[in-house]
Amino acid sequence: MYLISVLGNLLIILATISDSHLHTPMYFFLSNLSFVDICFTSTTIPKMLVNIQTQSKAITYAGCITQMCSFILFSGLDIFLLTIMAYDRFVAICYPLHYVVIMKTQFCCLLVLVSWIINILHSWLQSIMMMQLSFCTDLEIPHFFCELNHLLHLACSDTFVNEVVMYVAAVLLAGGAVAGILYSYSKIVSSIRAISSAQGRYKAFSTCASHLSVVSLFYGTSLGVYLSSAVAQNSHCTAIASVMYSVVTPMLNPFIYSLRNKDIKSALRRLCERETMKVSVVLRLKTCL
Repeated sequence: MYLISVLGNLLIILATISDSHLHTPMYFFLSNLSFVDICFTSTTIPKMLVNIQTQSKAITYAGCITQMCSFILFSGLDIFLLTIMAYDRFVAICYPLHYVVIMKTQFCCLLVLVSWIINILHSWLQSIMMMQLSFCTDLEIPHFFCELNHLLHLACSDTFVNEVVMYVAAVLLAGGAVAGILYSYSKIVSSIRAISSAQGRYKAFSTCASHLSVVSLFYGTSLGVYLSSAVAQNSHCTAIASVMYSVVTPMLNPFIYSLRNKDIKSALRRLCERETMKVSVVLRLKTCL
C-alpha cells in the first residue's frame, strides 16, 4: 500500500510537470497535494514497516518528537491544499470569466507558500510545547505512531496549556478549512443549479467531482477516527481507524484523480508512450553497437 501510494502520487507529479496542457492552477495544486501525500505517508509508514520487520516497537524520544512534528505539518498541509482546491473550483465555476485574472501564477504560489508557513509554525509550536513536558521512562504509546493527543495523555507534568493550544489550533485551522470548503461548495451548488441545461450542469459538476470525493474520503475517515475514539475509548480501534486516513486515503487519491479525469489519463498515456520510445531507441542503439 505504501509503494502504491508513493508511485501513484509520483506519477501524477511527473504527468503534471511533463505535460504543458496540465500547467494550470488546478493541476498545480494537485501536484502539490500529491507531494504532501508522499511526505504524509512517509512520516509514519517506513518506521512501522521497520518495526514489523525487526519485531521491535521502540522509538527514541527525538524520533518521536520529529515524527509528531512531521505528521502535524503534512496533515495540516493536506487540509489547507484541499481548501485551496475547493476555492479554485469555486472561482472556476462561479466566476469563469474572471478565472484567469484571479488565479494568476503568483497568487497560486502565494497560497501554497502561506500554507507551508502557517503549518510549519504550527508544527514547531506544538513540538516546542511538547518538549517542555516531562515523561516517565519506558512509556508505551497506544498507537502505531507518535500522535499528539496520545503523547499528552502520557505526560507526567501538567498538560492544560498544551491541550488548550491543541484545541484552539484545531478549531482555527481545521475548523476554518472546513468552513471554507463548505462555503465554496454551497456557492458551487447554487451556481450549478442556476444552469438551465442538464448537460451544462453535469459538465460543471464533473470538474469538481474528483476533489469532492477526496475531501469526503479524507474528512470522513479522520472524523470517524476521532468520533470513535471519543465514544469507544479503545486505543487499538483508534490506531486501526487511523490507518484509513494516514495510509488508505493518500493511496486512493491518485486513483480517484486519474480514473475520473480525462486530462490526467491522457497525460499519463503520453508520458508512458514517451518513455517507451526512449527505451526502444536505447535498445536499438545497443543492438547496432
